[in-house]
Amino acid sequence: MSWFDRLRTWLVHPLLRGVDIHDPRVTDLRGEIIRSNPFVWRIYQEWYTGLSSAIPKGPGDVLELGSGAGFLKEFIPGLITSEVFYSSSAQAILNGNAIPFLANSLRGIVMSDVLHHVPQPRQFFAEAARCIRPGGVLTVLEPWMTPWSLFVYRRLHHEPIHPEATDWEFPSIGPLSGANIALPWIIFERDRDQFEKEFPCWKIEAIRLLMPFRYLVSGGVSLRPLAPIWSYPLWVGLEWSFTPWLDKWAMFAQITLRRILVHE
Repeated sequence: MSWFDRLRTWLVHPLLRGVDIHDPRVTDLRGEIIRSNPFVWRIYQEWYTGLSSAIPKGPGDVLELGSGAGFLKEFIPGLITSEVFYSSSAQAILNGNAIPFLANSLRGIVMSDVLHHVPQPRQFFAEAARCIRPGGVLTVLEPWMTPWSLFVYRRLHHEPIHPEATDWEFPSIGPLSGANIALPWIIFERDRDQFEKEFPCWKIEAIRLLMPFRYLVSGGVSLRPLAPIWSYPLWVGLEWSFTPWLDKWAMFAQITLRRILVHE
């Protein structure tokens, strides 16, 4: 075993060591990691504040797809949580390609680290457009491709990453492992013109690049924490200084789509 392989083994969070990624316990274990790591907890609070602020006021429910181990419902009153498999934290089991809600009944759909797991994204965008009322939003928090994030994800992340993929779809091999981390970047950056042509009912309202370092040093939901909570403001300041170069350094993005009426 090389020194780098030994390092990666050591970096795995003790709670997840030896646990298969498809094990149903993974979601609950990740929840325990979030609750026990104040650095990660602060990051999720910041992410959820951004996601909740994108949701418009007015009629209609808000649905979270892939609720997992998160606590977004503490930020969006009445949020409907869901998963593709049984989870103690989810109110519904459903698939994003067949959302069991009436047309124009939702004012928003929220997803955190989920879109890059959707094997048929075109079907999902069409189904989300059916369910979300005009003026409502689809807002997602996703990994983003930059030279820095590619370097990190290829070395420390278990999920597939294919920024060169010519197709948006990929084989579904499991809800927690079937993925292309590069998918959000492919759709909304590389193939943005294609997305806008295929889905005129979605206006890309914002792509906010985020967090080149904090999530990495926090350990996230799978690695050991590498920074103490007292250093959090220092990392915030460091990231602020990188604001002009986030297109080269960001590891995440919040993407917000607005549902609009299309006149023939």
